[in-house]
Amino acid sequence: MKAAILTVSDKGSRGEREDAGGPLLQQWLAEQGVEIACTQIVPDEVEQIATALRQWADHDQPELILTTGGTGVSSRDVTPEATLQVLDRLLPGFGELMRAESLKITPMAILSRAVAGIRGKSLIINLPGSPRGAIENLSAIWAAVPHAVSKIRGDSTDCDGIGRH
Repeated sequence: MKAAILTVSDKGSRGEREDAGGPLLQQWLAEQGVEIACTQIVPDEVEQIATALRQWADHDQPELILTTGGTGVSSRDVTPEATLQVLDRLLPGFGELMRAESLKITPMAILSRAVAGIRGKSLIINLPGSPRGAIENLSAIWAAVPHAVSKIRGDSTDCDGIGRH
């Protein structure tokens, strides 16, 4: 599987803060056997976020596109809005599970507005900007990611019994 990581950060895009989340996600994904196709840092601007997501999904076509940052409630947190602009189909279960699992760790998880969905043949998932939160959220949903990617890419085999104990 190939993945792309988009860090959304005003300070990071200006070089005023080192991106810790993107590299940590790269390391975690590499441990899962995922190849990193590309990374980028953009400011908290809807159009710049949406442009990067469209470019990757439509032209580079990694199986998985992760965003980190911009999923909270501050006025500059616009990653979910940008993501919703580009999705063909919404997959609400990813955000629901991330929030449910995060609530076991912090009551602030209720403020997350992260979304996930499909554009073309790519699965796009919003993660928090906190490096630890990004890894915790990705870990919470990871069991479903390879299967989702397989189905998005055209796997037509029967799903009955997958993941059941």
